Amino acid sequence: MRVDEARHLLETAELVCPAASVSAAITRLAREISAELADSHPLVLCVMRGAVVFAGQLLPQLRFPLEFDYLEVTRYGAATRGGAIAWKVMPVAAIAGRVVLVLDDVLDEGGTLAAIREKLLAAGAARVLSAVLVDKDLGRAKPATADFVGVKLPNRYLIGCGMDAGGAWRNLPEIYALKED
Repeated sequence: MRVDEARHLLETAELVCPAASVSAAITRLAREISAELADSHPLVLCVMRGAVVFAGQLLPQLRFPLEFDYLEVTRYGAATRGGAIAWKVMPVAAIAGRVVLVLDDVLDEGGTLAAIREKLLAAGAARVLSAVLVDKDLGRAKPATADFVGVKLPNRYLIGCGMDAGGAWRNLPEIYALKED
């Protein structure tokens, strides 16, 4: 995506979650996760690339020992619609017998999170929990739900806080919805 295209995309997008609301949601999530996992020494897995911004803000607020690693799986690639799941990187850390917390930027249709949970349980995880910054309201059931949700937003294409369009705007501290055609 060219710079002028990326700028136009943002200029025409609608702010749906201000930075202060994102920050407050992450602080609340840190409290909820701490109450649930403080005594379990969990393995925390960041789903790359989208969850890196969320994880970077959440982890310093978790005041208990944990092990951190990441995985990379995608259904989007450069597209704006999900396709087949592609596994790119699995965690190096041992999974068997562990409590695992998966951090992701957005729970869209739920297929990716369901596949991640299934894969981790098959690798021997004792328990798999998930935290998402955004849960999109699809108006229907999903094959996976998150245990911890930052904010619920409409079913629109979102950018900011790790979510991108064509590689642009992951770095925004707030969340925008792209203009609908």
